[in-house]
Amino acid sequence: MEPRHEDATGQAMTALLPQPLPDAGRPPQHLVLRWFFFIFLLVLGGTMLILPEQAMAQDAPMPPAQTVRFPSSDGKTTLTGYLYDPFGAGPHPAIVLLHGRAGLYSSRVNAACTQIGPAIPSPCDAGTLSARHLDWTRYWLARGYVVLLVDSFGPRGVAHGFGRHTHGAPERAATNELTVRPLDAEGALQWLATRSEVDVRRIMLQGWSNGASTALNVMQRQAARPAGDAPSFAAALVFYPGCGKQALLSSHPELDKPVQVLLGSADEEVSPVTCQRVLRQAIAVRQAPPPVVTLYPGATHDFDDPGRPRQSVEANRAAREDARTHLGPWLDQIPH
Repeated sequence: MEPRHEDATGQAMTALLPQPLPDAGRPPQHLVLRWFFFIFLLVLGGTMLILPEQAMAQDAPMPPAQTVRFPSSDGKTTLTGYLYDPFGAGPHPAIVLLHGRAGLYSSRVNAACTQIGPAIPSPCDAGTLSARHLDWTRYWLARGYVVLLVDSFGPRGVAHGFGRHTHGAPERAATNELTVRPLDAEGALQWLATRSEVDVRRIMLQGWSNGASTALNVMQRQAARPAGDAPSFAAALVFYPGCGKQALLSSHPELDKPVQVLLGSADEEVSPVTCQRVLRQAIAVRQAPPPVVTLYPGATHDFDDPGRPRQSVEANRAAREDARTHLGPWLDQIPH
């Protein structure tokens, strides 16, 4: 099934897909073999022609990560981040990446990780970022973005993250998406805005799951501030957020900038139905467009994780490909 794109009013924006040609009868066998051979060569040698952006994102050389420290807007926490500068002269657009409840690091090592900060030895660092975070970092670097990955958990002693079904656990209160993590994102924004390689008018936000709920709350807080209060996030990409009362500041979120929300209909961790309802109730501020909501039929939570378990699901592969095809061009056209 094709993904269904809607704005918050529920108006369908379904992507157009190629339609099958009418049956013109059985072609001669030699033509069948000739077309089969042509298609085989195209698939074997022409992938870069079919999906140039995706191939570029996967194959582009990665500049070295810079481990950086900057203050959260909570006024008491020094955050750890990993900064990647694209090749070429700036200023560049930038994007802040907010991890989900599992944290920023690979599950192969994160069980041994707790506190992360200056002069604190840890197996979790820029070299052990999870595959999904590296995947999207490559994607944005290939499009010329400065990328900043923010670790909200490590500086607070929980770099290992949290397992499923722990939303109500007391230990998660110190890193919650309502009152804590939005201040981290705002601290990252303030810090990025001081850097000469960054175009302060084009700093974006992307979050997954718990980080996606955080991103919606950041945009809600931003819309509540006076117009022209700078710097501000120019747009947000929100992957499978929780949208219940424990996750969002409002069931009628106010948004003053473009927002894309991506959901899987088979999400086993959050309710896409609840998110669709909440986002239909979103309130546009300062002539912002309504949020664009895409529901991917059959896709699960973490559908964009490039690992084999998630990508063995056909619906997840289709959802990930669609997201990577349209999100970059969509952000590129966000007005300055």
